[in-house]
Amino acid sequence: MTGNRCTEQKIRCVTDVEYLHDYTMLLEFDGNEKRIVDFEPLMRGRHFFEELLDHKKFMQFALTRETLEWYNGVDFDPE
Repeated sequence: MTGNRCTEQKIRCVTDVEYLHDYTMLLEFDGNEKRIVDFEPLMRGRHFFEELLDHKKFMQFALTRETLEWYNGVDFDPE
C-alpha cells in the first residue's frame, strides 16, 4: 500500500480550496495551514496562465491529486 505523496516526498499539498472572489481563493494545505491567494499577479505575463485571466475560465478549477488544477491542465504547485 502506498502512502500519501505529500508525506513521502515532504512536499506541500493543497487539501481544500474555496473560491472567494475575483481571482482570490482560500487554500488549505496539509497540516491545516490556510492561506488566501490572489492568483491575478501570478498569472500576468505568464503565457500558460493568460487564458485564465478570462474569469469564466478561471472558475473552471478542481482539486486533483493534492494540487489545484484548471480545465486546461495548468496547475498550482504549492512548492
